[in-house]
Amino acid sequence: MKVGFLGPKGTFTEMAATALFPKEELIPCQTIPLSMDKVANHELDLTVVPIENTIEGSVNITLDYLIHKQRLPIIAGVTVTIAQQFLMHPVQLEKGNQPERVLSHPHALAQCHDFLKETYPDATVEYTNSTGSAAAWLAANPAEPVACIANELAAKEYGLTVVHQNIQDYSSNRTRFLVLGRNDEQHDVCGPYKISDRTTLMITLPEDYTGALHQVLSAFAWRKLNLSKIESRPTKTGLGNYYFIIDIDQKMDEVLIPGAISELEVLGCKVELLGSYTCYSLTDLKEKTEIHS
Repeated sequence: MKVGFLGPKGTFTEMAATALFPKEELIPCQTIPLSMDKVANHELDLTVVPIENTIEGSVNITLDYLIHKQRLPIIAGVTVTIAQQFLMHPVQLEKGNQPERVLSHPHALAQCHDFLKETYPDATVEYTNSTGSAAAWLAANPAEPVACIANELAAKEYGLTVVHQNIQDYSSNRTRFLVLGRNDEQHDVCGPYKISDRTTLMITLPEDYTGALHQVLSAFAWRKLNLSKIESRPTKTGLGNYYFIIDIDQKMDEVLIPGAISELEVLGCKVELLGSYTCYSLTDLKEKTEIHS
């Protein structure tokens, strides 16, 4: 089986994919949309994509592409504790140079905003497609006075030195990833630690129904269905038009969730099932990560 991830090697997405699929062939993809396209085109069987970070919130490119371009079913979720490292090339360290630029993915840079402001206030930041691609660029350009933010896997993969460890601004920094597949295939996914079961719905409200969102929430509330997340995203059809992504803390059953969906459809809502799946974690989420700079 071929499983895609946001590459190149050394990304947190690779860490998530490796934990769930240690015996499968992992294929790095340059972008998140490309990995999803490859699943739809049968070039990959599955792909692992980031969907949410505790500091930066939702990964909008994943969510929007899933909704508007490639409607792939969600078959599993996995949470990864994010420990960001400040990496430099050994050549620059030997020269005693300070970094003039810092490369990384936009989310990684934002997660380390306080550290960068306090430790390297004069360095400019530049965005890359992934933390792994930042590390790969640094390894290929040893003469440049540049640093990057990536993980320890990237440091080992590209022969870089960890100058500062665990530089994320919050110790609870975690990213949730989704495993996406195709409707015509079934795959069993199992991770190290099971967190919960989840059902994700996409709900589009009727345009002329006053109090529709309240009615939507009521349909779940009186059935005692716990919602772990509700998020609005633009439908891209006009200002003020939104759809809602709702996560329910259980798998699809035969009575409660179908009953809620039927009630919403009677109200004129459009309801689409994005997935009913199990969520895992790479580590015990009760463990705490210390911050060291």
